[in-house]
Amino acid sequence: MLTPQLAIEPVVSGERIGVALAGGGPLGAFYKLGALHALAESIEGLDLTRLHAYVGVSSGSMIAAGLANGITPVDMGRVVINNESGEFPADPSIFLHPAYREFGRRVGRLPRLVLRALGYYARAPLARNLAEVLDPLLAALPTGLFDGEPLERFMRHLLSTHGRTNDFRSLDRRLYIVATDLNTGEAARFGEPGRDHVPISRAIQASTALPGLYPPVEIDGHKYVDGALLRTMHASLVLEAGAQLVFCLNPLVAYDASGGGTHHAHRDLTDSGLTVVLSQTFRSLIQSRMMVGMSGYRDRYPHADILLFEPDRDDERMFFANVFRYSDRRRLVDHAYQRTRQDLRRHARQLAPVLERHGLRLSAKALRDPQRSFHRAIEEQRIRNSGVGRRLLRVLGRLETLIERRA
Repeated sequence: MLTPQLAIEPVVSGERIGVALAGGGPLGAFYKLGALHALAESIEGLDLTRLHAYVGVSSGSMIAAGLANGITPVDMGRVVINNESGEFPADPSIFLHPAYREFGRRVGRLPRLVLRALGYYARAPLARNLAEVLDPLLAALPTGLFDGEPLERFMRHLLSTHGRTNDFRSLDRRLYIVATDLNTGEAARFGEPGRDHVPISRAIQASTALPGLYPPVEIDGHKYVDGALLRTMHASLVLEAGAQLVFCLNPLVAYDASGGGTHHAHRDLTDSGLTVVLSQTFRSLIQSRMMVGMSGYRDRYPHADILLFEPDRDDERMFFANVFRYSDRRRLVDHAYQRTRQDLRRHARQLAPVLERHGLRLSAKALRDPQRSFHRAIEEQRIRNSGVGRRLLRVLGRLETLIERRA
């Protein structure tokens, strides 16, 4: 679903183009990779790795950091979707490693908490109920089930090799990663002056620390959690940086079950159990906050064109997907890719003048090609890379022969 919010007072932007990527966990990452590649392939002149500014929240922070470092959506897909990289193995255990240290810290506090509970009970045994006595013991519960350190190490390695950088200050374009200060409830915008000394990988760990799943991340004496707790998009950061065309991607929308979907059982979401009910609730909260933020951009940034891409409200494949199943990952990224192409075709007439004033143009040839897919792009890149490798080896072989002859 594409929702254009066009400039009230349009101006020629030149190269001031930005990307704002919302969160959404693994599912959101797969959606964004597919949608981003559809944009890169279908819009001539759009190089997603050379934009003016990027902002990412939660899983969007990983992709934004990759783009700002010159990693294309297809490159990321080879690592995350296909697990092709031997140098950067993206094993699911990166995200699901138990938080042993957090468990150990909490268990270590248990004797002191038990003594406190017993003392509280002993002062007035007849006036205390069980809930009051047990309340101090709740502090022994871990703040997160999984450890965020493996993800931080993975991103640090990925961003510290092959000419990339893990330092906001070394980038030649603007990158912002948003987390939430747990003790103040305020947004922390890593990448801005004063917070640009924090390694990008550490900012990503903070932005993806969803409470309950991952412990808060300590940075400079502050504790940070998932940036989506306040707002899911934070597109205002790239707009404030001067971007006049912003591509916004939000993978989490409330599911509309009124049509019943392919399976009649989906008409009533309560039939699918607690996880589906919680998912719908979380999506509704996230989407409503994003819509409030988006509604204010028109007046605050009248010169900016904003293109918001989201899944359709009745897209049951995105809502009911099992993101931990490998085959689902492959289907989801291609599904997002094809749906985004459909949105571009559907709005082509409206988009043409908007893109033109920013030096871009829709590629009718790419949009009409029925053979295109995300995984076909991965195969084509693999072939190109292997061809380049073979040519490089041949050139090096000839050079070695010439050197030997001269010697």
